[in-house]
Amino acid sequence: MWSGPRNLSTAMMYAFGNRGDMTAVDEPFYGAYLAQTGINHPLAQETMAALDCDPESVAQNLALYPTPHQYEKHMVHHMRPGFPLDWMDEVQNVFLLRHPARVLASYLQKREAPTAEDLGFTQMRRLFDRASRGAIPAVIDSEDVLRNPRTALSALCSALCLPFDDAMLSWPTGPKHFDGPWAPHWYGAVHRSTGFASAPGDVPGVPPGYTDMIDVAMADYTWMRQHRV
Repeated sequence: MWSGPRNLSTAMMYAFGNRGDMTAVDEPFYGAYLAQTGINHPLAQETMAALDCDPESVAQNLALYPTPHQYEKHMVHHMRPGFPLDWMDEVQNVFLLRHPARVLASYLQKREAPTAEDLGFTQMRRLFDRASRGAIPAVIDSEDVLRNPRTALSALCSALCLPFDDAMLSWPTGPKHFDGPWAPHWYGAVHRSTGFASAPGDVPGVPPGYTDMIDVAMADYTWMRQHRV
């Protein structure tokens, strides 16, 4: 599952991770991303200490989990130039979208002055185009999930040739054993949840200084969204 930040990605991981036939893996390339960029994210040192920071090793180890199916939550901006991508050819790639203005509004609540790279739409489009070399991959919009979780997740499971499981619609409160070490900073709301939030309201306005960034992101968002399940 490829996502940018603040895209409902953790709730989707909790939904799939609550299935009995699924192992959830939380952002396995995050440590490698932090080690290469030196970017000062919250809990960066704890993340690098806990995760494998060698991208080649991370890619090789993705196939070692024991359950019949594996849900990998990936952030598109973690895939730095030179990071291995051949493993994408061996998995089913899904792209999780959210309206760029909603992503920006949510991101600004957690971290100041995000850049276009932080929001991830350009990187997502690049990975989407790579995954499309064989067949168009599955796309799901977070708004569709929030408006009708059962319908949206059933459609996604069908696209992935997975049976739908009612366990995907709710989960227990609190941290999960598969959470990354950054969870205390980023996952507060989803830790308090027992399922998907209600449908979103109107799209928020774009703050001054971000209009051009959102216009560019909208072009990629609109292109990918036309392929949603």
